[in-house]
Amino acid sequence: MKLYHHPLSGHAHRARLFLSLIDLPHHLVEVDLAAGAHKTPEFLALNPFGQLPVLEDGDVLVSDSNAILVYLAKKQGRTDWLPEAPRAAAAVQRWLSVAAGEIAYGPAAARLVTVFGSSHNPQEVIARAHSLLEKLEAHLAVRQWLVDEAPTIADVAIYSYVARAPEGNVDLSPYPAINAYLRRIEALPGFFPFAQTPAGLTANPA
Repeated sequence: MKLYHHPLSGHAHRARLFLSLIDLPHHLVEVDLAAGAHKTPEFLALNPFGQLPVLEDGDVLVSDSNAILVYLAKKQGRTDWLPEAPRAAAAVQRWLSVAAGEIAYGPAAARLVTVFGSSHNPQEVIARAHSLLEKLEAHLAVRQWLVDEAPTIADVAIYSYVARAPEGNVDLSPYPAINAYLRRIEALPGFFPFAQTPAGLTANPA
């Protein structure tokens, strides 16, 4: 099993984190984004969208970080991470959609500005990030995990870009429930950290 990734990609980190949490052997293939390796014919044969991560499992190719989480949980029979019960499965899917939507256009986009020099409007994406974080804080104020009483792939999908939101100038200090939640994820057996960069609020730590 191969995972095509980049260490600074939060989407790729989701897949790498879950592989580590379920202790599944895999081989890492780093894709040089700066050199445009994700736009080469060889990589586009793996994922025509030219995006990371991509999971290669024998003759099966799975692209999109959330799709990889679902594939791995299903293939490994990990109903603890992806419940079968309709209500819980729907709740997990809801948070996967948040990861692909509000997370992507909020904290992830804010980090793209500072780490990768994207052209997003900083004030706009930071405001989106705080709008999402306020909702997440309220949700976590009365529960430990996003769905039911144990971590699921929903938590894996949410973690990376929220944990590194300060790199995009998104201050996490007003969100005690979120900070406690991030520490719970980091305490899970098999946790693999997301690489940090000296950007945004982390450029000059107090």
